[in-house]
Amino acid sequence: MHTSRVFGRCLVPAAAALIAVSMAVTVHGRDDLHILHPVPTANPANPPAPAVQPNRIADNFALLPIAQGTDPIENPVGGITRLGLLSDGTRTEPDQNLYLTFEHDPGGPTPGYHYGHHFLYQGHENAGNRAYITRINLDVTDPAHRVTLETLDDPTGFNSLDGSTWDPFTRTLLFTQENGASGGAIELTPEWPPVVRTLDGILGRGGYEGIHPDDQGNLLIIEDVGGTSVNVIKNDTTSAKTARQPNSFVYWFEPYHRWDLGAGGKLFALQVSISHRPVVFSSDPVADVFSDSQLKLHTPGTSWPATWVLLHDTAVDGFSPFSANALAKQKLATPFKRPENAQFLPGSNFRTFFFCPTGDTDINAGSLPALAARGSWGSIFKVHFNENGHGAVSIVVLGDVAHASFDNLTFADDETILATEDRGDMFHDQANRLDSVWAFDVVDVDRHPRRFIALGRDPVSAPVGEEDNEPTGLHVSNGAASIEDLLGTHDPSDDAHRLALTPHRPDDDPGWFFLLNHEQIPPARWFVTQQHGQNHIYEIIRNH
Repeated sequence: MHTSRVFGRCLVPAAAALIAVSMAVTVHGRDDLHILHPVPTANPANPPAPAVQPNRIADNFALLPIAQGTDPIENPVGGITRLGLLSDGTRTEPDQNLYLTFEHDPGGPTPGYHYGHHFLYQGHENAGNRAYITRINLDVTDPAHRVTLETLDDPTGFNSLDGSTWDPFTRTLLFTQENGASGGAIELTPEWPPVVRTLDGILGRGGYEGIHPDDQGNLLIIEDVGGTSVNVIKNDTTSAKTARQPNSFVYWFEPYHRWDLGAGGKLFALQVSISHRPVVFSSDPVADVFSDSQLKLHTPGTSWPATWVLLHDTAVDGFSPFSANALAKQKLATPFKRPENAQFLPGSNFRTFFFCPTGDTDINAGSLPALAARGSWGSIFKVHFNENGHGAVSIVVLGDVAHASFDNLTFADDETILATEDRGDMFHDQANRLDSVWAFDVVDVDRHPRRFIALGRDPVSAPVGEEDNEPTGLHVSNGAASIEDLLGTHDPSDDAHRLALTPHRPDDDPGWFFLLNHEQIPPARWFVTQQHGQNHIYEIIRNH
């Protein structure tokens, strides 16, 4: 018997919807998004395409550069001297962006310097125990103080820092290490000097990537761990061996004290049942890849019951580091093909979230109908729980060769989710297309996906043998650091909702000291990174 838990507080109806992926991009978005003229095609990857290609974005938007990898760090340490470039030339791949606004200046390495109130944080995917965290001080124009290093050692002891979020209860930033069995989550304080601690004995170890809190201080965590590869044609050992066994899980953490993650809590994993049997990981990779349950899970128009199964409880199991992935398999949680990120549906009271398995990133696998129908091209799922803890999982986007390998997710408004692609070099060449950013309507089934960005290729990524660029760090947020305006609470396109101005101190919060005192939430800002080459970080602005 596996323990299940009740998800969230109150029921908000949310209809399950399937988006039929189509090449057509002529349908306009809803009025408040205003993607008036989507980009018609992706940029080609192969010759005779030009080696350097500009990014293209929907006509009424523009990409405003705000930083790039060669920008200096104001407080370098060892070989960590620039935003996205080590002193030996290694590109450190700043991944997800996190935008925050603080009423107070959090300070920095230069005493008395005014760093402002608007900040953009990045975790860097670098390996060799040299992954690090940077802060772009958006209010600062002086290059000498524009970028601050938040991890103060070299080596840092971290690898593949990827996901990031703000926890308004603990008032800390959380970053994840997408580093397989050695991965996990770390916590960083925003005030200078920052204090860092790992959470391996609390949240567990795993190839964690996406991480997001709800309005009760619980954490949604997404894992990205590649599974065993099998032949794309079942029982044909001469066929390409590029179809991967589902091997990653969706986690939920409930802290004992939401103001201090160090106090421990309970870690759960998502379990989906089909025909009254849970979809589980087995010792037979071929059987898992070609399973009937994976086909049903990815079938448009279906909805399957879901629950959370208990993996680890610090009150019972203690605080020693543990493998979340191993426990998820042992406790019969449901594996997916490399989920990269998730987002709560704005206005759903954190009862509904979407997450995106990347799939196989290989045309040999995806071009076979049996594998395409099982999520080989990538997919986007919707998970909804009611007030009694009864959950349902449904497929929202089933990818194809044109819309594939979904990575970062963010909501542009309460109906439109933006999804980046991360096809990788091989798939770029196989399909002769570079990555795109798509806008999907998650409510109206008659809306076609719209290509929001067609990513190009910068000069550093152009030479033969260099890695193509990837759109990542897609982030839409007003930067609010308060509990009341946690990302996912409101439609990010709605700038009219107001903050409660009455200061309060919750009874169980001994350290409460921060409340935004603006009368109105500032407008959301949009960010995206062109990773791998010059590591450009852009703000997405509207052309009116």
